[in-house]
Amino acid sequence: MNAIDVENVKVVLNGKEVLDEISFRLEEAAFLSIMGPNGSGKTTLLKILLGIILPSSGQAKVFGIEPSKKPFEVRKMVGYVPQKERINLEVPLTVYDVVRMGLASRKQAPRFFTKNDRQNIEETLKLVDMWDLRNEMFANLSGGQQQRVLIARAIVHRPKLLLLDEPFNGVDVNNQKKIIEFLEKIKSDKVTIVTVTHDINPLSSLTDYVMLLNKKIISFGRPHEALDYTRLCQIYGPSVQVITGKPCPTVITGDTHA
Repeated sequence: MNAIDVENVKVVLNGKEVLDEISFRLEEAAFLSIMGPNGSGKTTLLKILLGIILPSSGQAKVFGIEPSKKPFEVRKMVGYVPQKERINLEVPLTVYDVVRMGLASRKQAPRFFTKNDRQNIEETLKLVDMWDLRNEMFANLSGGQQQRVLIARAIVHRPKLLLLDEPFNGVDVNNQKKIIEFLEKIKSDKVTIVTVTHDINPLSSLTDYVMLLNKKIISFGRPHEALDYTRLCQIYGPSVQVITGKPCPTVITGDTHA
């Protein structure tokens, strides 16, 4: 079974075409990086996979289940870190509290936490190297530390699929390296990972497939196939540079995340 099957998905929002006839398949335990300019439909595609946005036409499946029909069943299998997380920093939440939210949201009231739950939280915080800061207030962390905690929250329930929307946005080099390290670990545990990124270079050692998206799929395939200069020029213009290398070419787009 594939982790993701998308067939002829079209999305029109407020009379504006956002995605146009998107089709692709991704096998389990693969790592997909999605690139494209602002407004190209990258975040919309992730929300289709979560059942937050419904296709205007076409069909999407996650592990054989349609998010548009059974969104809650799909979300039990998926961890998601949005581009802009809305955690009220005025609320006194510790690092531990934020990660525990990833389990609480999947429990029915009254929400009791088991010994196994507490063990999962501890293991996950250690995985992202934040256990020593478990009692620190989330609001006091750096942007990169906060991102590591948010990823921990997304994976604490042991998802089969992890969706990351610009995971390196506002993250310094040191935290970026730590994020890459534990993405390598969870990938080795057969978790399928899909990340939206404006800079693929930090992910070159992890990426199995690349999608260039600009409302339509411009290219999809192995990095050395998908990161074709001509196709990159279609979405980034002629100033783009591609430096050949393995397993993934280095790409300089001049694109900045808005």
